Amino acid sequence: MMRISNPMLIRTTPNREFARGSSAGSVLVGILWCVALLAVIVVGVLYRTRLELLVVKNHGDGIQAHYLALAGVEKAKALLYHDAIDRKRSSNNHSGALYDSPSDFKDIPFGRGEFRVFRQGTRDEGGGIKYGITDEESRLNVNRASAEEIGKLSEMTPEIAAAIIDFRDADSQVTQGGAEAESYAALQPPYLPRDGPFETTRELLMVLGMPEDLFKGEDSNQNGILDSDEDDGNDSNPPDNRDGILDAGWSGLVTVVSGIQDVDAQGEARVNIGSADENALAAIPGMSADIAKAIVAFRGQSELKNLVDLLEVRAIAPQGQPSVPQNENRIQSGRAAGRVDVPQPGRGGPAQSAPQTTGPELVSEELLMEIADHLTAGSDEDQAAAINVNTASAEVLACVRGITREISQAIVSYRRSAGFLPNVAHLLRVPGMSRSVLKEAAPALCVRSETFRILSEGRVLSTGARKRIEEIVRVGRSSVDTLSYREDL
Repeated sequence: MMRISNPMLIRTTPNREFARGSSAGSVLVGILWCVALLAVIVVGVLYRTRLELLVVKNHGDGIQAHYLALAGVEKAKALLYHDAIDRKRSSNNHSGALYDSPSDFKDIPFGRGEFRVFRQGTRDEGGGIKYGITDEESRLNVNRASAEEIGKLSEMTPEIAAAIIDFRDADSQVTQGGAEAESYAALQPPYLPRDGPFETTRELLMVLGMPEDLFKGEDSNQNGILDSDEDDGNDSNPPDNRDGILDAGWSGLVTVVSGIQDVDAQGEARVNIGSADENALAAIPGMSADIAKAIVAFRGQSELKNLVDLLEVRAIAPQGQPSVPQNENRIQSGRAAGRVDVPQPGRGGPAQSAPQTTGPELVSEELLMEIADHLTAGSDEDQAAAINVNTASAEVLACVRGITREISQAIVSYRRSAGFLPNVAHLLRVPGMSRSVLKEAAPALCVRSETFRILSEGRVLSTGARKRIEEIVRVGRSSVDTLSYREDL
């Protein structure tokens, strides 16, 4: 029988095997933990890399959307320039072709995306989105308008109108009810008025006492578009009437850049009725030599300050035949009372040999409508801040001196039924418009626009990334110049 010399051998052998198994298990667990940790690290790195790739892609899509929007702006500029050329060739001051043209501006494919040039439809148009441009000549220019004209904006007070005038004028004289530097210095934080032309319409919010709600209306972000939170009643700010039409307050009625060249529909310089000679006047289509001579003669007695003054021009009295000046009765009655000093040769006043006008009016309203676009009564090369009667709303037209809200609405109704007006003299056909009203309003009116607002949106189709750009441009004789540029829309 076998004898066990070392009984401890029986007890130690299993312990060694157990130790070896425990060591192997610990290594396995450690390896598994390392694998798990590495997996977490790899997943984290992959996730971070994916996020970075998405950020880079989104940034790239944003850049592409930006340039798609720029493409829309450039297309609008090109079409505006060609439209101006076409209108000159056809002697047409206003066509309205690019104000709502979906074929030119609605979701135009380009590269990986598309662009659109659009605007918010006015109340006269029934609201909604229109695919086209708008013109600045349809707005009231607050850099040129008088306090009286600004004061005719709905709910405008004399104090705010005076403060606007003080903010933009260069002097320190306080207009009654207005505010100058001392008033702004007392604010917290203090600042100074510009004492110069407004550079943007939003700068009007810096005018002392300017009510933000009246200025912005429903357009709280000032992007010119009716957003969802601006058409939900009182569910969110700003409060709105939920009628589907954007009420942009005063910001939708004013501009700081507007004005056109004082040229006719063909782009030719107009003839000045206050200084042109007979030959220049007679060269105008529809103007006879006799009428041209009568105009020059009429200027010897009365200054022609306005195109409507042409309606007072009368025929020249035959040579050798005594004429009866328009003020003859006043002179005779004044002489009897000893109150009129009748001009004598060598004592000042018009020379006695100057032709006298008499008889019926030579320039009828129909003739004035025919020749008005070729004539001017101004001495400047530009019609600064002129308001286009073919595009301005009734609210803006009502700001013009002499025009009431009833007449402004009649103008809008007339152009809607009869079409665009070829020149301002055609306003005489508007119900309620008189010669005296037109004479007062005509210097502030025009029938053509040269300053336009372009709102363009680019969109990348794969991701929906969008960017908007707004430019205000002026179409000149040989170029399209950018007056303002904005991206924060």
